[in-house]
Amino acid sequence: MNSLKPAEMDKFKEVILWYVTSISLKPLKKNNYAIFFPLQISFNKKPEEWKERNSMKLCSVKLNDGFLMPMLGLGTSAPSKVAKSDVEEAVMKAIDVGYRHFDSAYFYLNEEEIGRAIWKKIADGSVKREDIFYTSKLWGTFFRPELVLTSLETSLRKLQLSYVDLYLIHFPVPLKPGEELFPKDRNGELIFDTVDFCTTWEAMERCKDAGLAKSIGVSNFNRKQLERILNKPGLKYKPVCNQVECHPYLNQSKLLEFCKSQDIVLTAYAALGSNSGKEWVSKNNPVLLEDPVLNAIAARHRRTPAQVALRYQLQRGVVALAKSFNPKRIQENFQVLDFQLTPEDMDTLDGLNRNMRYFVDTV
Repeated sequence: MNSLKPAEMDKFKEVILWYVTSISLKPLKKNNYAIFFPLQISFNKKPEEWKERNSMKLCSVKLNDGFLMPMLGLGTSAPSKVAKSDVEEAVMKAIDVGYRHFDSAYFYLNEEEIGRAIWKKIADGSVKREDIFYTSKLWGTFFRPELVLTSLETSLRKLQLSYVDLYLIHFPVPLKPGEELFPKDRNGELIFDTVDFCTTWEAMERCKDAGLAKSIGVSNFNRKQLERILNKPGLKYKPVCNQVECHPYLNQSKLLEFCKSQDIVLTAYAALGSNSGKEWVSKNNPVLLEDPVLNAIAARHRRTPAQVALRYQLQRGVVALAKSFNPKRIQENFQVLDFQLTPEDMDTLDGLNRNMRYFVDTV
């Protein structure tokens, strides 16, 4: 062993880690779905980034259609003042750090930049397409069944991808078809459509059958709306996940319990609170990451408040989307796999719930 050269020693350790985790990894059941966590193994003189990247490959949740979804992702929605080039740089930085799960949408108007970032990292050998878990979303102006496939194909062209890993109905609200994201009448009122989202769901199922979306799900659905799809006659595929605003100030405990009972994964956006600079975010709300209770827990663990807020979701079995375009924070937010919050910490964070939303209803 001691006669091995440093590069050979690193390779030996990599092989040993792969072997140990391959034979020892076991799913931890969270009600009806399995969450796969890696063994926490460290080697002397091994860079933290190496351990984190390998851990993320294993820190995934098994969806109800059998596919695996990384439990920590990078959110990419941004206020208009953020340059599209910043989104591209953030995705490339995130891939370098170890992120493999990226969340976007037709509505975010940044899929070309995200696609370029992914293909640049594929070209330099950092990742393969199958390493990436990419989520896009169907906007309300495409709810008519004949438009669902058109919308997905538009996103795929922008991304230069042949499929998305997850395709979600963005909101349970149909809007008048057309070029405008928010179609309005002459009085400035939104123009809605009359499409039943259960009919839209049937078109989503056809996207999965066509291989253009590996998995399908919903976003911003409440329990009653989920039940309408689950109880729909002729349902072929259940939603694999429901992506909603979720953080310690809005912990969604009842919705989480229901989703787990139905083998539907809850995904948290705004897991770190949200920036009031965004056009669609409520103003004058308290800043989550400045909360004194959250900061006290972070100090005890020698972590950032953001790391604790993300770890809180992972330990609840919730997929968390961390959003930042700052390289330092992108790195910090990823470092949540090597510490554990105590049951007392979790109870304390549960107690912060005040059913407060950062995101106002735009539709």
